[in-house]
Amino acid sequence: MSLPIATRCAVAPDAVFPHLNACPEPTAVADAMPDRRQCAGIAIHCLLLSGLVTAAHAQSPVHDTATTLDGIEVRGTRSTLDRTAAGASRLQVSDRETPASVFQIDRSTLEARGVRSTQEALFAIPGLVVASPPGHGNTVTWRGFSGAQITQLFNGIDVKYASIAARPVDAWIYERVEAIGGPSSFLYGAGAVGGSINYVTRVADFGADSIGGLVSAGAHDSRVLAGGFNQRFGADLGAQALRVDAAYSTRSGWVDAERREGWTVATSLASRLTPTLTHTVALEYQHEDNRRVYWGSPAVIARTGRLDALPGSVGRNYNVADGFYGQDVMWGRSVLAWDGGTSGRVVNTLYHYDALRDYRNVESYRWDAARGGIARSGALQQRHDQQVTGNRTDWHRTGTLAGKTSQWTAGLDLSQNRQTRFPQSIGGEIDLVPIDAHTPGSFLEIPGAMPDHVPGATNRVRTVAMSAENLTRFGPKWSLMTGLRHERIDLDVVNHRAPTATSPARWSHDYAPTTGRIGLSIELTPASTLYVQASTAADPPAGILSTAGFSALRDFDLSRGRQVEAGAKTDFAQGRGTATLAAYRIVREHLAIADPDNPGQTLPVGQQSARGVEATLEVRPWQALQVQANAGWVDARLDDFFETAAGVPVSRAGNRPANTPSRVGNLWIDYAFSPRWSIGTDLRAVASRYADNANTLETAGYALWGAHLRWQAAPQLAVTLRGRNLADRTYVLHAISTQMVYLGEPRSVDLELRAMF
Repeated sequence: MSLPIATRCAVAPDAVFPHLNACPEPTAVADAMPDRRQCAGIAIHCLLLSGLVTAAHAQSPVHDTATTLDGIEVRGTRSTLDRTAAGASRLQVSDRETPASVFQIDRSTLEARGVRSTQEALFAIPGLVVASPPGHGNTVTWRGFSGAQITQLFNGIDVKYASIAARPVDAWIYERVEAIGGPSSFLYGAGAVGGSINYVTRVADFGADSIGGLVSAGAHDSRVLAGGFNQRFGADLGAQALRVDAAYSTRSGWVDAERREGWTVATSLASRLTPTLTHTVALEYQHEDNRRVYWGSPAVIARTGRLDALPGSVGRNYNVADGFYGQDVMWGRSVLAWDGGTSGRVVNTLYHYDALRDYRNVESYRWDAARGGIARSGALQQRHDQQVTGNRTDWHRTGTLAGKTSQWTAGLDLSQNRQTRFPQSIGGEIDLVPIDAHTPGSFLEIPGAMPDHVPGATNRVRTVAMSAENLTRFGPKWSLMTGLRHERIDLDVVNHRAPTATSPARWSHDYAPTTGRIGLSIELTPASTLYVQASTAADPPAGILSTAGFSALRDFDLSRGRQVEAGAKTDFAQGRGTATLAAYRIVREHLAIADPDNPGQTLPVGQQSARGVEATLEVRPWQALQVQANAGWVDARLDDFFETAAGVPVSRAGNRPANTPSRVGNLWIDYAFSPRWSIGTDLRAVASRYADNANTLETAGYALWGAHLRWQAAPQLAVTLRGRNLADRTYVLHAISTQMVYLGEPRSVDLELRAMF
């Protein structure tokens, strides 16, 4: 006799049933036992009773009539608030226990939403907008801050160049994307005033063997072929595990002659050296090749009074015929983990990153009404050669502090970041082409263009950092989480070209920021938590340390940021729903601004601030229907800011930063109308944004609608037809300037076959 039991909802530890027949029906458990986190009680109790009944039958006379008991099936999912908050703390805590806005886009969500790249994965974060013009990475704006003020990491490692290095990567190799809102320098180092995002790669595990694949084809001649497996082996099954994932994607862009091809490969080998010691080596390779890249469209003021693409230019490509962007990235990680029991757990990560990025484009296009054509400028050939090597050691221990349950972590980070840039810029207007230009010429035909790469400058950033975190529980309801990080950053810059007053032959600077977080949580009920926290951050006053020049930093110290946040997290409707709410205020001080009294000079005295509210909702009214939504509102301001306009410093105090919407919302609905068929729809709405810090022109807000139809052909095989931007909306994704805009993708449809065994 057996009793199949699947966990769905929770019961309290003392919610036991005196007789086997009392094991309830699923609906009874769902209604009576809303606390799903303690669901194991009912399963264990019924299993024990099952064993007792089996023993009783074994002792019964042979002539007794056998009795078959009905199996109990309790379906459902664990609350997302009970997931480990790996991206928000190095302590062993859940999202619910962490006094911060914590988000996680796991593998199942990536697949369910048909996420194609890391850029699309970020839509799940409330209030966040992202665009990826070729000269940028995933350019994120969140909580009123953007660029270098949002740290983007790879498996917890910061390469200090996210504005370029975080180019969208095919989502197949990633296990999840994590994010924490607001200052988080105490975790990852200088930067992260507006938040941190961490892309986590799939790695080998000892849990189970698996194999999967993906085939997709759709609009704009897009194709994706991906596959991967996890295989355990060794004399003792599970002593070693190998994982390999690879994806190939190609597409012709929706603009003239653009074409992209990309490869991503991730492989890892995990070895259980002893019962307490494991080692994982992981290697990744990313290759991206973009031909005649789309840099944007010339802009005009539309009849609505807002900035829009020039009529007739949508879908046109004004880059040169041999325009190019490409990158090759190699990652290597060696992770050694030792579980010392009462002595704690130690994890050491040795890593190396090597990237080579090349650009060769004409990047700026302006509508010249007087001459009736598109004036092209911004000819640039650029190479980035970057290497990052480092080692991070983390120790974790659970024990007591003054008689209270307490967790501790301590960490030591060492890294060296070296980057050489090879810029070749040709100033001034290149030529004038008609709106319907079909003969864009080539880069090397431009006067002054050379095929050679000549080094400009090399930046070396060396970092030594120590960090610590603690979580102490003061009774069953209250807990206090604290974190602190101190780092020493040494910047050394060598100018390979003729020195000038603003670019000396060699210069250096060192920084020693200390940042932290303190947060208090109270558990109102087992399902609801309130929290309040304060955190700080430090980041360069302008630019990025791995590329910054003398004029941007000079003798300036790092900018300082601070945040106060309060929020709530709860499960409701007997565990069928989850909601979070957070309100925050962030102030960033000492950023570099134009000196109002000395044109051409800068001062580290500026200030920027933001206040806002973010909310998420996930509810399953019944098993077949799931609704997920998030929304963010932000009031972002340049409190004290001067920038140079036409050679004159002009105050922008009180203005909203460029490309920062005040409202962003997302909605996803999925409905399974039969055991094998489901449909879904999604909606993304973004409010209007200013195209410049002067707030003279703004781009219109937009709403994008998508839908999908899925056929579950077999438990391991699904076929999905998906449409994006089904209304075929022409919209501005990002304003490059007041004269040029970067448009979003028009309507597209693709067919996907996904298998997992």
